[in-house]
Amino acid sequence: MKTFRNILIIAIPLIIFATLFLISLFSKRVTPNPPGTVGNTAGNLNNKGLFCEDEGVVYFANAYDSNTLYSMNPDETNVKKLSNAQVSSINAAGNFLYYYQASSAATNSFSSLFRINGLYRSKKNGKSAVCLKRVPVPSLSLADNTVFYQSYNNKTGTSLCRIDIDKKNYEVIEEYIINPAAVYNGMIYFGGTQKDHYLYGLNTQTNAISTIYNGNVYNPVVWGDYVYYMDISSDYRLCRYSLSTQTAEILSQDRLDFFNVTGDWIYYQKSHPSEPALKRIRIDGSGEEIVATGVYENINATSAYVYFNAFDAPTPVYHTPVNGPVSVTTFAPAVED
Repeated sequence: MKTFRNILIIAIPLIIFATLFLISLFSKRVTPNPPGTVGNTAGNLNNKGLFCEDEGVVYFANAYDSNTLYSMNPDETNVKKLSNAQVSSINAAGNFLYYYQASSAATNSFSSLFRINGLYRSKKNGKSAVCLKRVPVPSLSLADNTVFYQSYNNKTGTSLCRIDIDKKNYEVIEEYIINPAAVYNGMIYFGGTQKDHYLYGLNTQTNAISTIYNGNVYNPVVWGDYVYYMDISSDYRLCRYSLSTQTAEILSQDRLDFFNVTGDWIYYQKSHPSEPALKRIRIDGSGEEIVATGVYENINATSAYVYFNAFDAPTPVYHTPVNGPVSVTTFAPAVED
């Protein structure tokens, strides 16, 4: 009996330790995403990726709280602060969020000695943040189980890199500017920045780059069969290119600063010296109307609302329903400590 008690005294702590170890191990495991996973829309990511909707939850950078990470329902109820991370380029899939963290609202004079900016992964509740790469990241996107991101340093400038969501298989793809926002069907569509501005496609599995269309493309967004873009050669007017028929068409004669495709509508900022305005048209170019007069930026969209703010003025943030009549009001979520 004494021997049995001694065995229990030794065995019980070992069992508890092994159980805690296994719980810790499985809690940190990154479950692979299904094929075809995309972390955010190209339209949002081209506008800093301040809003991202996934599985009925909107994750956003709250401009009223130093762009720290929040969540809410698409109807803007149930607002919650998730962390003090100041975020942009938000992507979401599976159990995790992926984003660029510029700094932390909790940073003080001591902690600021340590670099905390970089590419991060966290749980969707904002907890258990892991730095995948500690580097300035102008933009990023999630494709399946890989994060494609722009990496900047003073020596080589901006490069396109990739790293798996489990922090493995880091690779530099190209040492020049490639915008990874437009992920569609295993490809990243981007406008050239070297010898031309053609539309190119980067295979997300092989990194092979091919020419898609010999146009002058800026900030492409793939929606269905079409690639929507700003035509550099024609004063940045809005056009679209059909992937099936390989034909291009003009949707608006306005000069654009920014745009976002939301489904039935395209919201865009008209650039004009005396008549600037945020406008919208249907995806076929019809139904043009003014949303708000003035100069606006950061056009982000969820399933329910389009968000934007005046140029170079982060607050107030305005919103209007994605569909139905235009009704611009101020979006002012509660700020939590």
